[in-house]
Amino acid sequence: MGEAPVAELDAVLGGGGWDVGGSLESPPRPTDPIRLGRNACYVVLAVLFNEEDRVLLVQEAKAECRGRWYLPAGRMEPGEGIVAAMRREVKEETGLECEPLTLLALEERGPAWIRFAFLARPTGGTLKTLEEADAESLQATWWAGDPCALPLRALDILPLLDLAARYRRSPPHPPTLPQDLPCAQLCLRLLVAFANDAGDLWVLLATAGTPGTPRLPVVACGTSPAELRGGLRLAALRLLRDCLPPDPRPGPLGLLGLQHRAGGPGGADGVCFNVLLSIPPGSPAAGPPETRRPQFHWWHVEEESLRGPILQRLRAAATVPVRS
Repeated sequence: MGEAPVAELDAVLGGGGWDVGGSLESPPRPTDPIRLGRNACYVVLAVLFNEEDRVLLVQEAKAECRGRWYLPAGRMEPGEGIVAAMRREVKEETGLECEPLTLLALEERGPAWIRFAFLARPTGGTLKTLEEADAESLQATWWAGDPCALPLRALDILPLLDLAARYRRSPPHPPTLPQDLPCAQLCLRLLVAFANDAGDLWVLLATAGTPGTPRLPVVACGTSPAELRGGLRLAALRLLRDCLPPDPRPGPLGLLGLQHRAGGPGGADGVCFNVLLSIPPGSPAAGPPETRRPQFHWWHVEEESLRGPILQRLRAAATVPVRS
């Protein structure tokens, strides 16, 4: 089977990236390239607090929600990096400069609509006032009270504020930020782990390209209407149903990191999401289910430098939540 992809696992577990290349386990049917504004929409959102623990809110200027309050947020533009888009939106809507601390959540309604929610901190600038109102926002404020006391544009920011408060008290996962690596499609790199009650751990590997060279499986997210409704999880389930016994019943997706480069291959706006997914055992001392395809196999993880971090991530749910 060849050596285990230790360097790739180290990079992915550490929130880093790894070259996707051209090898996918299940490429989608031929479609147009992923293009922001055409067949994909990426949204950025930021939660910022000041030294008095007040949260940064903006008053909307758009006609459909004018006067209501929300977190700074907006759509990414073609050729723009994810962090650059977040900084731009915060600057345009609040007047402040900022730097990201971590992703708080990845929210999606199918792979064609994805929102990257950040925890960030202010680094400069001047808070926008009513005298500076424009098409981006009317004003910004540091709000100390219950956000529900304000007329909010939508209540979907409340879970994000809760995530941000909990992260500041006790971070459930390491700081996680986008990595500058190209990706031609929307795809998932899957760290599929199987751990039993005896403490044994296995990771699902794929063998592609050079014979005997294993790696973590990478699957593309399709862009048909049915696939878009299924979201990112559907892409993972397609692979598991193809290579494992029926009805594997995996746990929730957890984001370990993501890769994106502005102006990627051929101008595509692809993203690779590195995710952790667990397969629960059928009995306390069970081993992993047998694979149904020869290019997949389970690797028994004995190296403590990998075993410990994977188990810690699994047991503590120490990943960025993926919300559909």
